[in-house]
Amino acid sequence: MAGTTPFAEIRARAERRKGGAEALARLLPRPLDPASVAALGDDHILAEMTRRVFCAGFVWSVIEAKWAGFEAAFLGFDPVELSFQPDDFWEALTGDARIVRNGQKIMSVRANAHFVRDVSSDHGGFGKFLAEWPADDQFGLLEYLARNGSRLGGATGQYLLRFLGRDGYTTSGDVVLALRDAGLDIAPNPTSKRDRLKIQAQFNAWAAETGLPYMQLSRICAMSIGENFSPERLMAMGHGNEGE
Repeated sequence: MAGTTPFAEIRARAERRKGGAEALARLLPRPLDPASVAALGDDHILAEMTRRVFCAGFVWSVIEAKWAGFEAAFLGFDPVELSFQPDDFWEALTGDARIVRNGQKIMSVRANAHFVRDVSSDHGGFGKFLAEWPADDQFGLLEYLARNGSRLGGATGQYLLRFLGRDGYTTSGDVVLALRDAGLDIAPNPTSKRDRLKIQAQFNAWAAETGLPYMQLSRICAMSIGENFSPERLMAMGHGNEGE
């Protein structure tokens, strides 16, 4: 994209900060291949939706510590079974100590069970739907998740795709800082459609330039700027996240 830094320069900066090309490579996530994404079970996808929704704005370690309780309380995240549960089942969950008792987030599981079931019925599996969505249109996929799912907008949708292994970028603080430093004209908090389309176009350009998956482009951006966390700290943060 005209006017922005070639990605080779951003990668070189990340390599210097992380101790060389091999050290950086060890910190890069690897997306699932499309066939593996297509094979993801609907229960796994609904579980990850739920995990991301409950982690949003909350301490992730608390959700992880209670996750066995979530699995039991939400019937193994079977979208069809959950879709047919009566109102009193969901009302009882608001007092269930096995989970975090946030009524709005609990009800999002009910809505997302219907969402997953319906998309799966139309496409032969929710994973197949995700695998078939064009990699160069994450903007459109995130719009679809936000519009049709419950509480799946913003960073929650991005992290959902990341933790499912579906290739995609995030717009964490460090990623946005790297984009702006590279010369992309976007706001510090790029929530407008205009800015989000610019981000998509920039990652498309870098993907064409490098042949790297979007997931790695995003992570390299994050590790090229901002606080320079140690590899040990990155791994302790989970999935090698840095500002993501």
